[in-house]
Amino acid sequence: MKATPRVSRPVSWPRLLLHILLILIVVCFMGVFLLLPLATVFVEALRSGVHAFMQAIAQREALSSMRLTLFVAAIAVPLNLIFGVAAAWAMTRFEFRGKALLGTFIDLPFSVSPVISGLLYVLLFGAQGWFGPWLDQHGVRIIFAVPSLVLVTIFITLPFVARELIPLMQAQGSDEEEAARVLGASAWQMFFRVTLPNIRWALLYGVLLCKARAMGEFGAVSVVSGHIRGLTTTMPREVEMRYNEYDYVGAFAVASLLALLALLTLAVKTLLEWRYGDQIAQHTPAGH
Repeated sequence: MKATPRVSRPVSWPRLLLHILLILIVVCFMGVFLLLPLATVFVEALRSGVHAFMQAIAQREALSSMRLTLFVAAIAVPLNLIFGVAAAWAMTRFEFRGKALLGTFIDLPFSVSPVISGLLYVLLFGAQGWFGPWLDQHGVRIIFAVPSLVLVTIFITLPFVARELIPLMQAQGSDEEEAARVLGASAWQMFFRVTLPNIRWALLYGVLLCKARAMGEFGAVSVVSGHIRGLTTTMPREVEMRYNEYDYVGAFAVASLLALLALLTLAVKTLLEWRYGDQIAQHTPAGH
């Protein structure tokens, strides 16, 4: 049987030119609005040399801001991981009154300005707030202290894990979990042996996004921190304060560390996609 000769289609030059134009637009846009500013941060941080850079990040205030940023993220991310899994399970495995309202509340931090979020906590826990007098009587300080930084960071990063898991768990359905239940698995066995393996990649993505957002939060933290140098100053706040003090090397040095943490998060995500791409595709619905 003779093979049917392959007919070559003529090249559509207008279509090809359109593709090239779109690619150029994307590359130029990313270069101007993403790569150039990112490169500028590192160039300015090293403008006065490596020694000046190391001196800037070795200052007590800079080290304190790094520790505080990591401390706040270390509390906010695990709590939002637990909340995200619980919220996704409730939204995808149960029917109840107020389900749509719960979904709206999960998305609330996306729609509310971080500055407004910070003001809400001031109204709740500030000296003149709803709970302020009671907290003051009992010697509890939240606003202008570390607890307020943790609270606003949890609020701002609350949707990230849940919104990664909910579409995936809806697409996967509950057939495997029901089969495990029929076979006699307990709730914990069903979660750790069936549910968790199916959602682990989306869960990891959500945690990475949550961590990056927690470390980079500025607006809400700025409102509730009180700008107490060395006590309530996170890395983004330290960058602003140094820049306002005309310490440009110090500001860009701390900013470069923050950028490196973000790039590290992106590198981990890319490495996982490259290393476990086939497994991720199997446990991720098309288009997710």
